[in-house]
Amino acid sequence: MTAVTARACLAGLATLSLAALAACGSGDKADTAQAAAGGPIAVEAKDDSCGVGRAEADAGKITFEVSNKGTRVTEFYLYAEGDRIMGEVENITPGLTRKLIVEVPDGGKYQTSCRPGMTGDGIRADFTVKGSATRQVDADTRLAEATAGYQRYVNDQVEPLQTKTGEFVAAVKAGKVDEAKKLYPVARTYWERIEPVAESFGDLDPRVDAREADLEPGQEFSGFHRLEKDLWVTGLQADSGKIADQLQTDVTEIVTRAKTVQLTPLQLANGAKELLDEVATGKITGEEDTFSHTDLWDFQANVEGSQAAVAALRPVVQERDAALAKTIDDRFAAVTRLLDEQRTADGFKLYTDLSQDQVKAFAEAVDALGEPISKVAEVVAQK
Repeated sequence: MTAVTARACLAGLATLSLAALAACGSGDKADTAQAAAGGPIAVEAKDDSCGVGRAEADAGKITFEVSNKGTRVTEFYLYAEGDRIMGEVENITPGLTRKLIVEVPDGGKYQTSCRPGMTGDGIRADFTVKGSATRQVDADTRLAEATAGYQRYVNDQVEPLQTKTGEFVAAVKAGKVDEAKKLYPVARTYWERIEPVAESFGDLDPRVDAREADLEPGQEFSGFHRLEKDLWVTGLQADSGKIADQLQTDVTEIVTRAKTVQLTPLQLANGAKELLDEVATGKITGEEDTFSHTDLWDFQANVEGSQAAVAALRPVVQERDAALAKTIDDRFAAVTRLLDEQRTADGFKLYTDLSQDQVKAFAEAVDALGEPISKVAEVVAQK
């Protein structure tokens, strides 16, 4: 079932099911009864609080229904030890409810987190998973092949990520500004295709990819976007070489970890939606590559990464919901056509060369694609 908006909740439609009412996050007795029975866990996210319906669940598939009752866009995470991301749902606008379905086969201590404004460590609380559960990949050979297939895709991306980042770093350190500018969007292409995987590695992602506008007090501006600013705005700085070396070190560590990371089918499904959220919150607005305006390279890479995750799961989605699979195919094709119209001989037009009508068309196409992609996790979670 799709996420229920606050407007639908207020309308009080008599035909809504108990599960749909729980998505409103009203905190009434129905919510409590459903949560106690092992159903979806209601999360009421506000600007200064994160009310999680209960602080424990049995191992297996866990569903959170996150209602944004605040005034800022928020996101919700479930973390394992070491801030390893088990699942996340982003871009929850005020009044919206979105669902996060995660597979947690191993009991232990975890943490939930709401992040108002989508910055910082968020408002955290302890969460306990009890017992253990059979992994989806152990119970379904098609899902096992899906995760293995996506792992092969990740491996195909991390090698050129390391190589192209090395070339970019070498150009920066040699003071070859024009060459570094050409390599910047190329190296980022491989990063953006696998960003959900990279984000699962604690503080490595912020060091590599934090935008200046999103820095926390005291946080060093480093990684790709710091060098982007040096190349396009300020000129290379005395510490640009040091920043470049750290970028190479961090990317190398991500490459090493990505080769051995164990992903779940639900992580693939959630990651496909997360990549589209990245497009909606950064690339379409021009806020991601604000100095170079090479956002469409990142846009294309996010779409390709999302498509690869869905493709890995396609046999299961096709069998369980053929109409959904067809809709997803059609809407990926629509986004790709729009991107193809903006191609140039060496990549894409700059974001600043797009008209308002073209930006609007991209936004509408991504929204249209995001809606069916958001249903993939529920299809995959079916027994």
